Amino acid sequence: MRIAILGAGGVGGYDSAVLSRAGNEVQLLARGKHLEAIRRDGLRVTEADGSTWVARVAATDDPAVLRGAKLVVVSVKGYDLDAIAPVAADLARHGAAIVPLLNGVEAAERLEHLGVPRQALLGGLTAISAERTGPGQVFRKSAFNRIVVGELAGGLSARATEIASLFTAAGAEARASAEMTLELWRKFVFITTMATCCGLARSAIGPIRSAPLGKEMLERATAESVAVGRALGIHFAPDEVSRVLAQVAPLPEAMKPSFLLDLERGGPTELDTLSGAVSRLGRQVGVPTPVHDTAVAAFGAALGLKG
Repeated sequence: MRIAILGAGGVGGYDSAVLSRAGNEVQLLARGKHLEAIRRDGLRVTEADGSTWVARVAATDDPAVLRGAKLVVVSVKGYDLDAIAPVAADLARHGAAIVPLLNGVEAAERLEHLGVPRQALLGGLTAISAERTGPGQVFRKSAFNRIVVGELAGGLSARATEIASLFTAAGAEARASAEMTLELWRKFVFITTMATCCGLARSAIGPIRSAPLGKEMLERATAESVAVGRALGIHFAPDEVSRVLAQVAPLPEAMKPSFLLDLERGGPTELDTLSGAVSRLGRQVGVPTPVHDTAVAAFGAALGLKG
């Protein structure tokens, strides 16, 4: 399949490499020294086990070159979505299916608001830890690489199944889901808990779990997100909070969510996509979210954001 990847960071870079290696015609939108290195030397991938390989990925900084792609994977961070949306909208109008692999539960709706036709959009999520480590280099830090894709309206479709099959053939643990909105919310609750608690503590997860009231903070942050989702009609399992906490419990002591890494770098963050969304949606449905409200206020002050 002809595939365009919008977002040349860790996730987009890794996906472009493995999809290209699997025989697809992949084009990666990239810029600057990253683009120059990929064109000159290929995209060097370092796997979690330390092995390395090079993918010969076609890369361009001209969005018009991407027209004709049948699948567009949007893999930018949430704070870059507005900038990349016109490219996705143009490719959708030229016949592409658009799959956002972003954190949060609002990416598809934001893309629709920014001009991407709703019929072109699917829901998507990825579970992988990958980072761009230099020009033309990506490092997959996690042993896992999971992809879920599905229709926003629910139910299985031929196109979702085909897209999942492409990723499976590329080596990912991929599947099509008939309950994509639930899938998105389940991931959202987990990553938002991690981002909020690790961000507030400026700490990896290990010290939080052992700190006084650390487990209580994790539980309260999780429960707030679940309560907001339920008020919006998300059919979580009765034990959803316990399920999320069971995911957090075995994580490596030194594990840091990407939100905390962004904070430490001093760059933009996905605050509005994560705790900001819980707080905002909570107010809309009348669900109190004191932990996430605190995170929004604290991070907003630290980052110099205005209300």
